[in-house]
Amino acid sequence: MITKLLIANRGEIACRIIRTAREMGIATVAVYSDADAKALHVRSADEAVHIGPSPAAESYLVGEKIIAAAKQTGAEAIHPGYGFLSENAAFAQAVIDADLIWVGPKPSSIDAMGLKDAAKRLMREAGVPVTPGYEGEDQSVERLSKEADAIGYPVLIKAVAGGGGKGMRKVDAPSDFEAALASCRREAKASFSNDEVLLEKWITSPRHIEVQVFGDAHGNVVHLFERDCSLQRRHQKVIEEAPAPGMDEATREELCAAAVRAAKAVDYEGAGTIEFIADASEGLRADRIFFMEMNTRLQVEHPVTEEITGVDLVEWQLRVASGEPIPAKQEDLFIDGHSIEARLYAEDPSNGFLPSTGPLEHFHLGIEGRIETGVEEGDTISPFYDPMVAKLVVWGETRGETIDQLAEIAERVEIWPVKTNAAFIANCLRDDDFEQANLDTAFIAEKMDSLVSSDTAGDSIWQSAADFIALSESEDHEDLPIGLRLNGPGVLATTLHHKGETRKVVAGRTVADSETTGFVDPARAVVFADGQSFVFERESRGSGAALAGDGAIIAPMPGKVITVDVAEGETVTAGQRLMVLEAMKMEHALTAPFGGTVTELSASEGDQVQVDAVLAVVEPDAD
Repeated sequence: MITKLLIANRGEIACRIIRTAREMGIATVAVYSDADAKALHVRSADEAVHIGPSPAAESYLVGEKIIAAAKQTGAEAIHPGYGFLSENAAFAQAVIDADLIWVGPKPSSIDAMGLKDAAKRLMREAGVPVTPGYEGEDQSVERLSKEADAIGYPVLIKAVAGGGGKGMRKVDAPSDFEAALASCRREAKASFSNDEVLLEKWITSPRHIEVQVFGDAHGNVVHLFERDCSLQRRHQKVIEEAPAPGMDEATREELCAAAVRAAKAVDYEGAGTIEFIADASEGLRADRIFFMEMNTRLQVEHPVTEEITGVDLVEWQLRVASGEPIPAKQEDLFIDGHSIEARLYAEDPSNGFLPSTGPLEHFHLGIEGRIETGVEEGDTISPFYDPMVAKLVVWGETRGETIDQLAEIAERVEIWPVKTNAAFIANCLRDDDFEQANLDTAFIAEKMDSLVSSDTAGDSIWQSAADFIALSESEDHEDLPIGLRLNGPGVLATTLHHKGETRKVVAGRTVADSETTGFVDPARAVVFADGQSFVFERESRGSGAALAGDGAIIAPMPGKVITVDVAEGETVTAGQRLMVLEAMKMEHALTAPFGGTVTELSASEGDQVQVDAVLAVVEPDAD
């Protein structure tokens, strides 16, 4: 058995691996960048090694530094987690060549499944059904456009080296194809250093179903049933559950058998996931479910499988990497109950889901269920990495019970000043169609308006802010400056400012049964309600927005300007794209708020800009 393990990752997955390793008596080594010097995974490990500057390309993606850290600390094995170098066959081979144990599949298996086009050809040979499409070597715009026409619109463009929702574009009409291809290739090149793509037929009523598989060095392969990951935004999973709702036993048996064949076709060892796309227009049927890709690593959503099977997949990974056989036979595995996981992101749904970074001055998550996180109160959400704050995981005997539990947890999230998607998660779970399992991958896009809550406070929230201030200033409650629970009358009136509105509110309401909570300091009151935070300034501080004017194009976050589409003096129309900002591994288009003229342009392609920087100014047309 491994005795000392280096985790080549960060955040919640590093903390997750450390927890199981500790339970198994395995010493742990963390690695960290400048930005993560005080991170939770660093504090949790037995040892930690600094591996470079904050950008991942200079730290977590530099395999030589990670291997050197393992050698330096005497670690015998390296666990890559997910993301970063987890599916990099060259790194896996380098680990093995350094006489270290690679906690993952053989490099040859990663290579076989690493490129989506080659993987699909291999799966056809193994008798696994695949989606109709084009995976050819001719990558010219002309050939790809011709193949898209032959497949029939809508089509999906996918980076062959893609993952995590990056490098994917749905195209509805031939006139949109070339622009979508260019954007997809640009993102793929930046994310994976490979801009080759494949084409797939866009499936009607698609559901994303995946099967957890596990292999060992003794020729054994088992499955641990399926997960449904259909609730996605921009191809990024938001809510995952196991088992898949509506899956009958006959379809499950056929699907899982195909997943096992896929794993055996590449002589697979360790944890992996076979991802399928299902045409659910007539329910889940085996003849309408197609192979998409294989993830040759542990998945972000692995906890829901653990919850319904009672298996610790990280423990299995460590045992199999140490040479042991899989700890259970297929006949020993069964489904117990239902589990759902929601990804809590640092992002602002009311502002186009732009990432939200900064310190976690107030951070409280419900204790019910299983919380996987890599941060604590006082930590900082960095702009350098994925914006996921935590995974909220619950188990219940029935799907309905599980939905209710998770929605309540999401509604009780208290995080400030960083914005999160907690209310958005709760709204998804409370939606009638979700509760009835009427879902597909377009669920969020089609219901966006009803799923995004307003960030403007209603009357009851204003009242709560005044009551919390009254309680905090009461002589009887001097010891309750934060985390207040509203349970008694106040006696004060206070002037509050919220999103450009000013009100004088008299405290005094008694709402002993209210679930509303608050955070008060001398400058402001923050009210937490239904997964959102509402900030009320207690004194006028002015606003920089007025200085820039309504036509100012402001950087919503730190990032890099990758394209500028207009010139100073140019006339633009409302909604016209002015430039594209790349941040948090995503592209964000900045558009004209109205028709007018670009009177100032202070950003150029390649510029690194800070949050709130004025990048351009549009002067409106004279009426």
